[in-house]
Amino acid sequence: MFFLVDAFTDTPYKGNPAGVCILDEYPPDSGLQSIAKYYNWSEIAFVKRNDGNSFYIRWFSPNDEAPLCGHATLAAAHVVFWKQLVDGDNVDFEYQSGHIFANRDGPAITMEFPIFPVKRCERVPFVVKDVIGIREHLEIVYDKTMFIIVLRTAQDVVKAVPDFSAIQAIDCRAIAITAVGPEGFDFCSRYFAPKVGIFEDPVCGSMHCRLAHYWGIRLGTSQLRAFQASKRTGVVGLKIVGDVVRITGTAVSVLEICQPHFHVR
Repeated sequence: MFFLVDAFTDTPYKGNPAGVCILDEYPPDSGLQSIAKYYNWSEIAFVKRNDGNSFYIRWFSPNDEAPLCGHATLAAAHVVFWKQLVDGDNVDFEYQSGHIFANRDGPAITMEFPIFPVKRCERVPFVVKDVIGIREHLEIVYDKTMFIIVLRTAQDVVKAVPDFSAIQAIDCRAIAITAVGPEGFDFCSRYFAPKVGIFEDPVCGSMHCRLAHYWGIRLGTSQLRAFQASKRTGVVGLKIVGDVVRITGTAVSVLEICQPHFHVR
């Protein structure tokens, strides 16, 4: 079964589109990568049942296999619950580094992800204005995966113009920008990863594993409501519990192909 699901929204054609493919067995990795490149969505989740309420999940961007993906996991959980592939309201997704547990409560799905601490970057290997077209910023934090530029206002996040060539030249998977949120939200953000074929990801769950750490400390709270200020927009709920961040969102199905036939090599 193959599905297109919009994640972190309850409105079709908003949020972040993700492919979800339910497999009996995994084909060769080259085939999975070819499918992801062909569809050119931010991620496709390839899911295979282990047993009971447990599935193995892998995520492919157009250019590589992702180590972790939030929105495609939300999409996969939505499909699993919608198609009644599990008993009850819980599913366990095993992946290469551990497990993601997802729980359904009405239309909302909450997933447990590892929280990723970020630290202040003292020696920035790029010029901020060259990367996003805005000079003024508060600070830059980072981990091994991405740099996060903290801007002054939500308006700065919206009006930033990324230079994708400049971003591709930076030694990291992605660049994120963030600021205190517009009314009704604790913070907002945008996410750019052209190096892996994702020029702007409409709503990125794994980025929020870092932003939850940053804004939780800065705002002195363990519960946050986030807005991703892409053109499609998206809403993400966050709750920090120890070294786990519970990410909550809704999703809506757009397309279902019951018996796809993939040519894989």
